[in-house]
Amino acid sequence: MPFVGEGCPTDDLRCIALWHKRQLRAKPPFENSFATSLVLIGNINMNTAVLLCAPSLRNLDPALVESLRNAWGGGDAVWLAPDEAAEFGLAGMPDNFDDVWQSCQALGVDLVIVPQDGRRKKMLLADMDSTMIQQECIDELADEAGVGTRVKDITARAMNGELDFDGALRERVGLLKGLPETVIDKVLAERITMMPGGAVLLATMKANGAYAALVSGGFTAFTSKVAQELGFDENRANTLLVEGGTLTGDVGLPILGKQAKVDALEKITARLALSDADVIAVGDGANDLGMLTRAGMGVALHAKPTVAAQCDVRINYGDLTALLFVQGYAKDDFVA
Repeated sequence: MPFVGEGCPTDDLRCIALWHKRQLRAKPPFENSFATSLVLIGNINMNTAVLLCAPSLRNLDPALVESLRNAWGGGDAVWLAPDEAAEFGLAGMPDNFDDVWQSCQALGVDLVIVPQDGRRKKMLLADMDSTMIQQECIDELADEAGVGTRVKDITARAMNGELDFDGALRERVGLLKGLPETVIDKVLAERITMMPGGAVLLATMKANGAYAALVSGGFTAFTSKVAQELGFDENRANTLLVEGGTLTGDVGLPILGKQAKVDALEKITARLALSDADVIAVGDGANDLGMLTRAGMGVALHAKPTVAAQCDVRINYGDLTALLFVQGYAKDDFVA
């Protein structure tokens, strides 16, 4: 039977499972020919491979976990949540990881490999729009102002890194000029919903002594409410300027963008006597890349393709509880 890297279609992990059904009892993983498809890069570093799926589907096949564990010569599989998340220890990084990751994506499964050392983080640094909430707050305001389509296009291009963030923000805020300030509360009440898993993520990490900061290129009128509801210790964002009860079309300076999120990471960790390695950061847009690549663990959550391509931890199917699984928390450890 051919294997990944030896003629087996890399987009069909079922061939791995089929081979292992025939061979699992015959030889230890490193004694069969599948071992030739595994190359350990550099020094032997102990990592953990985590597989997870959408919590609503719970369709993580145990055969897939066992097949991949054997293919890579991993340790015993540990189920963090039945049919939803599992992990196993691994020495080094498989050279066919990218191919196998693509195969898992086709099956609706997120695959992540993280170092075992320092896996549980002491600080959460999170974006807000399309990360802790399911919407882009400025797009929702724009809908109320009747300029939704135009603003959404600018937002999408800015988050994909096609436009300068500061200029794009000024342009979008300018289109909100004259909108009553009361619309903000209306949008919060009727349009904004929390990303699934966010409350559990915050409660669990904080119960284990972590600090949580919400850092957004959005607006304080939204981050203050979201931070309070989810339990963040602090929040930072831009300020919509208001005069006479209406939005002026201007944003307060300086604008909090990509560099400001990195600055927040540096200042907060310094204040708490933490290092970058102690931080897990999560975001979805181009202006999050600075903090995602700087943090000890940067998670691209349902991210734009150009952003996900630059991050080692990519979650496309799981919700925010995936950040707990990749840190080694089992579902029984979750705090509601």
